[in-house]
Amino acid sequence: MMGLRGCRLGLLYPEINEMQVRAIFEAALSVKKQGIKVLPEIMIPLISDVQELIVTREHLEALALLVMAEQKEKIEYRFGTMIELPRACLVADEIAKHAEFFSFGTNDLTQMTFGFSRDDAEGKFLQRYLEGVDISGQKVKILANNPFEILDRQGVGKLMKLAIEYGLQTNPKLKIGICGEHGGEASSIEFAEKIGLSYVSCSPYRIPLARLAAAQALLKKEIETNHTADK
Repeated sequence: MMGLRGCRLGLLYPEINEMQVRAIFEAALSVKKQGIKVLPEIMIPLISDVQELIVTREHLEALALLVMAEQKEKIEYRFGTMIELPRACLVADEIAKHAEFFSFGTNDLTQMTFGFSRDDAEGKFLQRYLEGVDISGQKVKILANNPFEILDRQGVGKLMKLAIEYGLQTNPKLKIGICGEHGGEASSIEFAEKIGLSYVSCSPYRIPLARLAAAQALLKKEIETNHTADK
């Protein structure tokens, strides 16, 4: 579904966003009063144009300030966005002016880059692409890996690199990470380390693998750096 969802839904029905952000800030202020340190990060999804982020952030930041005034308490917070669309990668320099962090939503970014609907692709033709299609009596593989399982470095990866480069140009303090199933896959985590991401996020059952893969990627990078220095 590429239509009415993400930030678009919140722009047309702002009460949905208001409900969620009010709940987040009321909860954060409540635990702060209990002596627990917390830093809420509000991530606005599916941005394709910077104006979507500007309008949504202004509206929700005003609500956050209102909740803090009601509670007579202040708390630090961040606003950012999920980078899920190719256009967002190409205009990341503009988007970064109004965001404290980026999180690559690689599930959707993969869908949008390939033009695949995930459910349709996996159910109808993607497996044939991986196993091989019959052409003149020969089986020919179209894809080496399932791009929804292993991050596509040639296409999706290039868009991510562009977004990082553009984003840091206008906001050097930008925090950048990845969320989605790729955040728990070893080779994708290694790629995330190579391009300078600061964190990965994944489903709970993938966390042990993600921690191991992140440690291995960092160790490999340190070994390569030391080897280059020795030369």
